[in-house]
Amino acid sequence: MEHRHSLIKSFSFAINGLKGIILKERNFKIQLFVGVLAVILGFALKLNPAEWLNLVIIITLVLILELVNTSIEQIVDLISPEFQEKAKIAKDVAAATVLVASIGSIIIGALLFLPKLLATLSL
Repeated sequence: MEHRHSLIKSFSFAINGLKGIILKERNFKIQLFVGVLAVILGFALKLNPAEWLNLVIIITLVLILELVNTSIEQIVDLISPEFQEKAKIAKDVAAATVLVASIGSIIIGALLFLPKLLATLSL
């Protein structure tokens, strides 16, 4: 049976999902907080459009992967409440995607911010 929802209802589901993850998932809160700090720093250091593009893409990527990771964890826990090695691997790999993106975001942040911070400090 196919369910068709209005566009407004679909957005409502998405917003509820976002509210839920913000309220319940510590790691998402941390990633969101770091992303907001990076945006504030970007304004303070007057990033150019290309730098903003890189910053927004990496912040978005990390947050998306955190959402996907949480979804995978929830699905695995639902279908496999008892320990199974394959379930563990699925959850570990999903978590690893966030880790890889987070490491990439640190590298991108360093490339974007360090030269500007060093230039500002050496006035």
